[in-house]
Amino acid sequence: MNEFPNGFLWGGATAANQCEGAWNIGGRGLTKADVITGGSKSEERKITYIDKDGNPGVLANKRSSIPKGATHAVLDGYYYPSHESVDFYHRYKEDIALLAEMGFKVFRLSISWTRIFPNGDEETANKEGLDFYHKVFEECKKYGIEPLVTLSHFDTPIYLEENYGGWNNRKLITLYERYAETCFKEYKGLVKYWITFNEINHPLMIAELFKENKSKDVYQSVYQQLHHKFVASARAVKKAHAIDIENTVGCMISGITFYPGTPDPDDILLNQYKWENIIYYCGDVQCRGEYPSFAKRLWDLHHVQLEITEQDKKDLKEGCVDIYTFSYYMSTIVTTHPNEDVVSGNYSSGVRNPYLTYSQWGWALDPKGLRYYIEKIYDRYKIPLMITENGLGAMDHVEADGSIHDTYRIDYLREHIKEIKVAINHGADVIGYTSWGCIDLISSSTGEMSKRYGFIYVDRDNQGRGTLNRSRKDSFYWYQKVIQSNGSNLL
Repeated sequence: MNEFPNGFLWGGATAANQCEGAWNIGGRGLTKADVITGGSKSEERKITYIDKDGNPGVLANKRSSIPKGATHAVLDGYYYPSHESVDFYHRYKEDIALLAEMGFKVFRLSISWTRIFPNGDEETANKEGLDFYHKVFEECKKYGIEPLVTLSHFDTPIYLEENYGGWNNRKLITLYERYAETCFKEYKGLVKYWITFNEINHPLMIAELFKENKSKDVYQSVYQQLHHKFVASARAVKKAHAIDIENTVGCMISGITFYPGTPDPDDILLNQYKWENIIYYCGDVQCRGEYPSFAKRLWDLHHVQLEITEQDKKDLKEGCVDIYTFSYYMSTIVTTHPNEDVVSGNYSSGVRNPYLTYSQWGWALDPKGLRYYIEKIYDRYKIPLMITENGLGAMDHVEADGSIHDTYRIDYLREHIKEIKVAINHGADVIGYTSWGCIDLISSSTGEMSKRYGFIYVDRDNQGRGTLNRSRKDSFYWYQKVIQSNGSNLL
């Protein structure tokens, strides 16, 4: 089979907090991204705040919690990449026209919760925010592009974090449900593909990455927060189906392929447990509607006492997602044996794989790992899959004539698309592919612009300087041919 299935959804993906900008325009409220400074591969991004005595402060890294009684704040003298980002808010027409020129069938983007409910707990939605996304979705429809909309992409209103305790508080289930219902009703007829939470397993990855510093209280919080999100997602799925029978709702998992480092049975078991903890735990609840048997092992290991009601169980069972969407950038090796050659990327770390090459940011380049992941996940859940993030973060060089010859990006995407095709031929039901950062945007992990993923170059540097002008890379024209040929022309 040389082509992908008819109707395959080719496109690209972005997130509001990494491309939209306009952080204080149109009645929008604050999110955590708005108080996180720029960083780099070697320098952590930081969080700024004002303490209970009114003094400004800054945390050493973005994963830390601000002091008790403090409030997150934007301070003078710091650069916050999300404040303007690449200004999609004002340039969405130009950007969507470029996506249409490539032939996009689908465009994954997120709604900023705080544009709709600035604090998150208002009774009435913000009309300016609703109107903005109306215009964006209508622009997509003008070109025949289906919006694939993520409701929560790492942008819980900061007011809910400070005044409710974030997702530790069960009340956020109801607030999220109101937000989701508002969007489903408001954009009925414009949007039919939805994702409830981006990379919902992200907290588990962070806990695992920094587990030596984690107390049992932290794990209790992580698992309880996840439970509240699972219930909120399930209720949103039920609302979406009730409001519009055409709605298709997916989960979204940060997909990493794990390999055992040796044939040692301890490595084999560790690898199995890694899949269960990082990948299957969230997927099983959202796709099967109940916690897996191995959840007890995880809860016991971390002394977790999960607060779960009978209504929660009913909601989870009735609110299974329709499709499984996931990101995939890399694979990693896990082992119980000492090995100092460790690499990291996308909130995971592991031993270097001698059979693979690595990106400038230390991420393993493993197309076959994507095929492995697809076949493994489809066999487990038997629902349609969509790869909603995949791509190569790299530094691009602009030639004197303005051209950008990003053959390395084309090579990366070509090899991954080939493996998707193999997985489909092996029986997996894959319905779409949206490469990450189809237009250059700021990096979530480092806040840099130099770590570029896009087919479209944005004139912006790591300090926020530049014209923001857009230009087409060589990969733009390559992906245009891929879409036109429905995946048969990858040259």
